[in-house]
Amino acid sequence: MSSHISNNRPDPDQVLIDIADYVLNYKVKSDLALETAHYCFLDTIGCGFEALTYPACTKLLGPIVPGTIVPNGAKVPGTAYQLDPIQAAFNIGAMVRWLDFNDTWLAAEWGHPSDNLGGILAVADWISRNNIANGKAPLNMSDVITAMVKAHEIQGVLALENSFNKVGLDHVILVKVASTAVVGMLLGLTREELINALSLAFVDGQSLRTYRHAPNTGSRKSWAAGDATSRAVRLALIAQKGEMGYPSVLTAPTWGFYDVSFKGQAFKFQRSYGSYVMENVLFKISFPAEFHSQTAVEAAMTLHARLQEMGKSAEDIKSIKIRTHEAAIRIIDKKGPLHNPADRDHAIQYMVAVPLIFGRLTAADYEDNVAQDARIDTLRDKITCVEDPQFTLDYHDPEKRSIANALTVELNDGSVLEEVVVEYPIGHKRRRDEGIPKLIEKYKINVARIFAEKQQKEILDRTLTYKSFVSTPVNEIVDLMV
Repeated sequence: MSSHISNNRPDPDQVLIDIADYVLNYKVKSDLALETAHYCFLDTIGCGFEALTYPACTKLLGPIVPGTIVPNGAKVPGTAYQLDPIQAAFNIGAMVRWLDFNDTWLAAEWGHPSDNLGGILAVADWISRNNIANGKAPLNMSDVITAMVKAHEIQGVLALENSFNKVGLDHVILVKVASTAVVGMLLGLTREELINALSLAFVDGQSLRTYRHAPNTGSRKSWAAGDATSRAVRLALIAQKGEMGYPSVLTAPTWGFYDVSFKGQAFKFQRSYGSYVMENVLFKISFPAEFHSQTAVEAAMTLHARLQEMGKSAEDIKSIKIRTHEAAIRIIDKKGPLHNPADRDHAIQYMVAVPLIFGRLTAADYEDNVAQDARIDTLRDKITCVEDPQFTLDYHDPEKRSIANALTVELNDGSVLEEVVVEYPIGHKRRRDEGIPKLIEKYKINVARIFAEKQQKEILDRTLTYKSFVSTPVNEIVDLMV
């Protein structure tokens, strides 16, 4: 005898309701969060400018069909492209993530909440240009900054207790969900429309982490977030047209996200939505390296200087032990051949070997012309990672959120150098005062990569001061950057 299947339409899942209500009703009052979002914008768009110097990135940019003209379309900073908001979101999202050199959030799940800027900026600019064309006021950069705080919060809070990587899913699912929410807010979706859009984001098939891990690590990890944030724009626009949603997309037995993709487990939450994530976000300032390696690279730079003082070099090294945390071992402890730049910037041995040899680590150091130096692979083979349980505990501690690494070098003559321990990278909240001046300098360097001197000055004059920046129309800021 078959069991009866109820066809009564359920109420929306609480997760969808909570996100929608947060986006529509929460007022961001934290000055720290808003000012941090300003720095995040500068760093994120600056990293996008640097990515424009890499043909592997720029070949993916522009309209789907060459020559497409979009009246009042969103402009892509640093380029001549003016596109529909979906494709513009992909372009901006791919640019800002390409070099893996801006903000990071580390918890049960990892990710880069600044990836949401692709959808946020594209939609805000598109809305602004169409508003002006119709005699209405454009959005201001304050709307972009507020949306960034909320996108960071959604992605980050979902990541605190829920590990998508442990079920094989990539963290860009959180970019899609967060972008859908805040883009929907910018578009003026009703509560019901926004819940529908969020359900569509979860009902999608989700990206596998295949492209982030050996033996398949590849360049998709540089445009996956652009793909996710652009998909969010599409879903929000569909919901705005009245497309229905799927209220129990998470909890439906057998067919819901929890049963299909999350091993039957419901999401867990450590805290409600506010502004915690933006306040505590990690900036990647010193090195274009996967964030779990930032402190290891800093330690390697210290050791490089120490070796020079001793009149020695990396060739005098017999072995290196990296005392690290569990997440680093799971993501970037990598032996064997490294096939491309995306492979190399997710290998802690590579990211430690380069600064020990050259005293630097730049985006260019992942390219083939540097990687072919035989000394790098020789030194990689001498590096061993071991987990320190206390480092792992401190990594998950919400009061610490450390990303510690410690390097011990043994030389060929049998001597052992004093261990170098770095618990917090320069971009950490605990080192924010030290990091912000370096972040501003990094932004200035990246602006100078693309724009002539006069335009550089105009951009810096209009973007560096928070109060004038947030009161400027979105389209005016974007126009400065094209």
